[in-house]
Amino acid sequence: MIKARRVTFDWATTPLHWVPDDAFTTHVINVLHLLLPAGEKWFCDVFRQALPFVGDGPLREDAKGFIGQEAVHARAHSLVLDHLAAQGLDTAAYTARVDWMFERLLGDHGLGEGHGPRGLRRRWLVTRLAMVAAIEHFTCVLGYWALSGSTALDGAGADPTMLDLLRWHGAEEVEHRSVAFDLYQRLGGGYLRRVVVMAGVLPVILGLWILGTHYLVDHDPEAGPNDHPSVWRFFKVSRGTGRLPTPGYLMSSIPRYLRPSHHPSQEASTEEALAYLARSPAARNYAGA
Repeated sequence: MIKARRVTFDWATTPLHWVPDDAFTTHVINVLHLLLPAGEKWFCDVFRQALPFVGDGPLREDAKGFIGQEAVHARAHSLVLDHLAAQGLDTAAYTARVDWMFERLLGDHGLGEGHGPRGLRRRWLVTRLAMVAAIEHFTCVLGYWALSGSTALDGAGADPTMLDLLRWHGAEEVEHRSVAFDLYQRLGGGYLRRVVVMAGVLPVILGLWILGTHYLVDHDPEAGPNDHPSVWRFFKVSRGTGRLPTPGYLMSSIPRYLRPSHHPSQEASTEEALAYLARSPAARNYAGA
């Protein structure tokens, strides 16, 4: 059963550049903290609107567990933003744009429960579930990289608390990777809409990540000219040091998602995710609370 682990993290000793002497890698990964608080709150809102259309059973319980996990994720990443602000890196201007995108652009548009034409309301809900499913594909792929492909960060001396946050979150993304996809299909979502939505989601995610990295480096009081981000630097770091997932790793997952027979259970490994959650310092502290 999917359940929320209400973990906490202590950021008191985490430096601004939590990958030592590597502001670029630090901030490429820090974009997660910019996007996820608003994004995961939006996931929860969409799921709550979908729940009345799902009868009792395992999918309903998984959806409720998904909501609980994503709410904890949103709070955990928002507290990292507070920590960055305390170190002189204010992210409010960027996150305000992200908030606008999720709350206004992707909001109800007057089509919430009990409002607007029923057919149009249902289609907009299913389309937003397709968006959640597409994003969840990437969070699963990134989460699995955090679990199984990010050992170079340990070798670089990365902050252990931040690594635990990334791996705890990644493990839960792998654990609940199928829920949004299954909910989308339960509400009648089909293959064509899934493909079209992924074609729209991919460039938006890439654009937000590039803009977010530039924002963080530009506003970092400790960053220098040599830390300025570029596509070449991303290739160099991901392929040369292993501190970031390679473009090939990320892009090769898209054809898998676009297969008509695709199901998220074919990605990653629940066993590996649960194994990390069993040894995660934050999750172990939660279990012992």
